[in-house]
Amino acid sequence: MSAQRTEESWQVRAACRGPQAAVFFPPPQFERKDEKLERESRAKVICAGCSVRQPCLDYAVAIREPHGIWGGLNENERRQLLASELS
Repeated sequence: MSAQRTEESWQVRAACRGPQAAVFFPPPQFERKDEKLERESRAKVICAGCSVRQPCLDYAVAIREPHGIWGGLNENERRQLLASELS
């Protein structure tokens, strides 16, 4: 199975697919800190029940995804995870 097909297989099963996907990324307009924390919290609740959370996180870390909630972690949390893995 190719890498692309593997990615597609987990993405199709992701709990974040559909109209709720908007909570996983910042809006185009300014977002206050409390709004960001609330949005990220809602996204992380969706991730917590997702059957493909780990492949999603692995993918985001591997490609150094700079935006959004992936695998239950935001961009700062993924950077910290990556830094701890490298040390």
